[in-house]
Amino acid sequence: MDGKREMSRSRRKTPVAGNTTASSEKQDKRFANRRLRRETRTLLDQHGSDDVHLPLQREVSNRWAMEKDGKRWFDEEKYPKQMRK
Repeated sequence: MDGKREMSRSRRKTPVAGNTTASSEKQDKRFANRRLRRETRTLLDQHGSDDVHLPLQREVSNRWAMEKDGKRWFDEEKYPKQMRK
């Protein structure tokens, strides 16, 4: 089979979708990772590599402020079109 035929039949395995019509959170994730790297770099410059607490992703960004507000389960029998990728 050629690639087009397989892609036209691709379906979700689980009935879960994002809570918004935003197409992607890619830009939000880029900003969050840049902020994390900047904070880490700043702390390492100030304190060196000795005894410094490096921030975690969730400490420098808020995932609820991103374009998609999580995911939601839906009834795949009631909304069969949502199972298409």
